[in-house]
Amino acid sequence: MGYTQAPPLKGEEIESFLREAKIARFCSLNRDGTIHAVPVWFKYENGQIVVATPAASCKARNVKRNCNVTVLVDVEKWPQKGVIVYGKADLEHPTSYEEHMSATVPLCEKYMPRDKAETWCKDLFKISGPWAKIIVKPKHLASFDYTKDVTFGAVVKG
Repeated sequence: MGYTQAPPLKGEEIESFLREAKIARFCSLNRDGTIHAVPVWFKYENGQIVVATPAASCKARNVKRNCNVTVLVDVEKWPQKGVIVYGKADLEHPTSYEEHMSATVPLCEKYMPRDKAETWCKDLFKISGPWAKIIVKPKHLASFDYTKDVTFGAVVKG
């Protein structure tokens, strides 16, 4: 008997996990064919993953060239669980400071109170210039939940 994968998360478990998780790994394709994988703050809304990034970032350039992306959202400590989102990314470029703030503040509010998020986003705009909003529309999801894996749990716990 071979071991292939832990049991998956189901429907609402996936939704809840993606709403609550703090860090994702955003993966896009570099010009030379290698994978660019970076940790990002994100927000899960309307069934999509939303990431804000400087407009000149590698992520934004890669998505502009090739919209196929993978986003991994997981928990590193035992028992691990996670969701892998395979999807297509759209890139939006806010055209004004107000649009920048309306795109970035709601995302940052997941990580800090609104007043700090506003200050943070103002400072980001001053430091790095225009930001882009990446919206990942899932085409396929895969998930894993080792809390449901009795066999693997028994081995790890010894």
